[in-house]
Amino acid sequence: MAVPEVIPIAYEPKHRTETIGRYADGQFLASITYAFPEGFRPDDGWEEHKRLYTVLHTFDSEGRYRDSEVWCAGTWADQQRTPAGEFSVLSRARVHLAKLLRSLPRRSYTDIAIRPFRITVDGVMFGLLTGVDEGEAWAELYPDRLGFSEPWDGTYDT
Repeated sequence: MAVPEVIPIAYEPKHRTETIGRYADGQFLASITYAFPEGFRPDDGWEEHKRLYTVLHTFDSEGRYRDSEVWCAGTWADQQRTPAGEFSVLSRARVHLAKLLRSLPRRSYTDIAIRPFRITVDGVMFGLLTGVDEGEAWAELYPDRLGFSEPWDGTYDT
């Protein structure tokens, strides 16, 4: 089976797709995710290169990519220096995500179906990419690393 033009993504409360759904102008996909820049090669300073991003992608009602807001809350090294409290990287990312989600009028959390897209911010690739390997069609959300495939029911593998 080929990759469908529109990829379903299932809403799963308390899991990695808990911040997806619909709003007045279409659909949204939001997350908090760590990522390395493309081409990064591990070395002694990896902690400064692993960044935590708050991401909000928006799509029209047909799943066509509209826009993204991508914000870096800090690095893994920053999080280790201040692991808890309101000034931790993770706390700042969560506060920013809540603000972004509140900005979506008539927001509801539910399944979505979106078309592949790709953007690069700070040297980090964000998007839903598709392909075929050894006859198997796939789609993968980056940098979250959520994989989708047959039966194309919206469930994902990590």
